Amino acid sequence: MTQGELQATMHALVQKGKGILAADESGPTIAKRFKTINVESTEENRRAWRSLLLTTPGLGEFVSGVILHEETLGQATDDGTPLPQCAARQGIVAGIKVDAGKIPLAGAPGDEITQGLDGLAGRLAAYQRQGARFAKWRAVYNVSDTLPSRLALEANAEALARYAAICQEQGIVPIVEPEVLIDGDHTMARCAEVTEAALHEVFHALHRHRVVLEHMLLKPSMVVPGKTHAHQAAPAEVAVQTVRILRRTVPAAVPSINFLSGGQTPEEATANLDAMNLLGPQPWQLSFSYGRALQEPALQAWKGQAAHARSSQDALLKRARLNGAACRGRYSAAMEAAD
Repeated sequence: MTQGELQATMHALVQKGKGILAADESGPTIAKRFKTINVESTEENRRAWRSLLLTTPGLGEFVSGVILHEETLGQATDDGTPLPQCAARQGIVAGIKVDAGKIPLAGAPGDEITQGLDGLAGRLAAYQRQGARFAKWRAVYNVSDTLPSRLALEANAEALARYAAICQEQGIVPIVEPEVLIDGDHTMARCAEVTEAALHEVFHALHRHRVVLEHMLLKPSMVVPGKTHAHQAAPAEVAVQTVRILRRTVPAAVPSINFLSGGQTPEEATANLDAMNLLGPQPWQLSFSYGRALQEPALQAWKGQAAHARSSQDALLKRARLNGAACRGRYSAAMEAAD
């Protein structure tokens, strides 16, 4: 695959006012989500749910890409249309989560490392034949006064860079996801410190592995206090602190930064993204790659019942539209109440 084809995928993914839908939940995660609506996590229920998401009329107006789980890549709608093809019909590029989850990092108590590099090139070739044009790999950083360790910062950066290099060699655009976890009672300042250290390390590693920055996306967490911290930050504060760290660490060659929502409510994730875009032009586009913050209202409306499909899709489309507005700095809380 040529650099031109990688560029074509980037061009399709990076569009003003559009972001990425993350629908790549692992088995345990989607089981937990389904449990909130009393639906069993069977293969058929997962297929029905993800089919509902990808056939939402008008979704392509605000969503340019969708990250799928490996299972979903091989599934089809009731009429037999492969799900990646459903996405493509709306101009939505199909992508795939390729990491194999996190495990404890040996020699670093409390830290974790993501696995899945073995055989990655071969898996990517198979995913590509099924319609995937981009991939995602998530690294996680636990936060405390002492975590993450220097070892965790270096090991996760190295894994992310190796993954990204393998992707580009296979003609797949990599999404690089270093997530500083919201769990804990750490301050916003501590989150900023860890985020800066993690991103510095990631971009050093990407440079070493000769990853073409113009042909990748960054999916970071926002700079926020731990979820049990006494002071929870307002959107304007989140925006200023997050953009400050990004400007220190992310080269201007990266076309787009697509934030994860990481435990924020749908409304918080949209308001924080909007506040960042209100700060004025940045070297990169600031957009979204949300999972729960896009899906949760739709999931609550669906409740596992086919009769609720339309209202569920309406809820998804509304959140996509509000986040599209946030990408342009045009969101307001009043829009939440509107139909």
